[in-house]
Amino acid sequence: MTEIIIAGFGGQGVLVMGQLLAYAGMLEGKEVSWYPSYGPEQRGGTCNCSVVISEEEIGSPIVSEPDAAIVMNRPSLDRFEPLIRPGGLLVCNSTLIDREPQRKDIRVINVPATAIADELGNARTANMVALGVFLRAHSVVSLDSIARSLEKVLSRRHHHLIPLNMQALERGRAYQ
Repeated sequence: MTEIIIAGFGGQGVLVMGQLLAYAGMLEGKEVSWYPSYGPEQRGGTCNCSVVISEEEIGSPIVSEPDAAIVMNRPSLDRFEPLIRPGGLLVCNSTLIDREPQRKDIRVINVPATAIADELGNARTANMVALGVFLRAHSVVSLDSIARSLEKVLSRRHHHLIPLNMQALERGRAYQ
C-alpha cells in the first residue's frame, strides 16, 4: 500500500494530481481512495488531498503518516514534512518554497516546478512537472496510466491541453 499527500494553494492543480493518481491506479486494477480537503476558497486558499493506492482492500482513506508527499508551497511543506514516514519521499516545488526541508531520514527532491512550467509557456502545468518527478522516483502507477487518466480527469473543454500536460510530465520525469 502506498499513501500519498499532495498539498498546495487552490488553483495549483493539487486535487487534479490526486485524481490522476487514483484514476491511474483504478486503470491498473488496484484499490484506490482519493480524499480531498480544502477551505471555501477555490483559488488561493490551501488545499490538499490524500491518495491511497493498494493491491488489497483499503481500510480508510485517512492518511496520517504518508509514504510520500508532493508539496507545492511553503505552508504545505511546513505542515506535511513532519508527517512523512521515515524512509519516505518528499517532492518540493522549490520555485515557491523559500527553505530547505529539515528531515534527514527521508528522500527529498527539490524541483523548480513552477519555473519549468513557465518555460513550457503555462505556469498552471507546474503540477504535472511535480507529478512527473514523483512518478520517476516512485513507481506506484505507470506514466501510461497517468496519460490515459488525463482524458478522464480533465474536462472535455481542457482536452486540448493534454499534449502540454504530457510535455510537463515528461519534463518532470527527466529532471535530475
